[in-house]
Amino acid sequence: MKSFKAIVVRENDGEVSYAVEQITENELSPGEVLIKVAYSSVNYKDMLAVKQNGGVIRNYPMIPGIDLSGTVVSSSVPAFKEGQEVLVTGFETGMSHTGGFSEYARIPSNWIVPLPTGLSQKEAMVIGTAGFTAALSIMRLEKMGMNPKNNPEILVTGASGGVGSIAVQLLSKSGYTKINALAREESEKEHLFSLGATNVVLAKDVIPEKPKVLGGQKFHYVLDVVGGAVASGLIPQIYYGGSISMCGNAGGIALSTTVMPFILRGVNVLGIDSVNFPSEEREEIWTRFAGVWHIMAQSLVTEVSLNELPQTFEKMKTGSHVGRHIVKID
Repeated sequence: MKSFKAIVVRENDGEVSYAVEQITENELSPGEVLIKVAYSSVNYKDMLAVKQNGGVIRNYPMIPGIDLSGTVVSSSVPAFKEGQEVLVTGFETGMSHTGGFSEYARIPSNWIVPLPTGLSQKEAMVIGTAGFTAALSIMRLEKMGMNPKNNPEILVTGASGGVGSIAVQLLSKSGYTKINALAREESEKEHLFSLGATNVVLAKDVIPEKPKVLGGQKFHYVLDVVGGAVASGLIPQIYYGGSISMCGNAGGIALSTTVMPFILRGVNVLGIDSVNFPSEEREEIWTRFAGVWHIMAQSLVTEVSLNELPQTFEKMKTGSHVGRHIVKID
């Protein structure tokens, strides 16, 4: 195979840098399946992967990109055949195993999901880890009692970002009618209503400077993707017996609260991990996206190239990105 393009992150004398480089197949991590990558997606974790002290990449040099979709070029296992369309999200991809920001990827077979009928390679990356995480969050909240028949008040934080925007769409598609979207700016409202939010609230109006021990009960369920002060301020506002799912830390890793919401109101905190979610249960969720959760046509998507990734990462750093960004691999 000739050389091909990839984003490579390197560390020299303690300094981290990245660039588009020409590499060979020998520079890919081991795995049973070689994939010609068609699309990848841009997640918050991918932005951290190229940062100094980002805490994502375990060893250098590394190709980032925690998601990819493409076509099998070769396989040493019977489960996957040449020409088969597949997708990969999570596990060690783009962290300690070369990932999706590359024209080719070599992946362990037990990380790979066959692309379901009704889902294109591009659509799979519009969903990506962000959508997969949103789906897991909703499913966990539903196991704790969230149901459209009960008409609960639901709040989605970080609603303009990747996970949050897809969560709003999935909730609307699932029949929920009280979907509150938490926004940073007034200018985001129109977009959030178009996704299916029934109400848009600004963070400054609902997150107190100093969280109360117990606040007024406003939300039955909170799907939080931000963490930090936002989650800390919302936990005391959850109704008795309600739940908050937590899957992100864009607002910080610290949580400042008391035991009172948990011991006086029975509030539940649900941790969401999409990285090591069992392989055997992934296909069911992706099949939902190919069917009842097929919301990709309504998603706000920006398509970029490998060369345009630095500008995309900058937008993520400043919180000025909106919707999903996917990478079309030439």
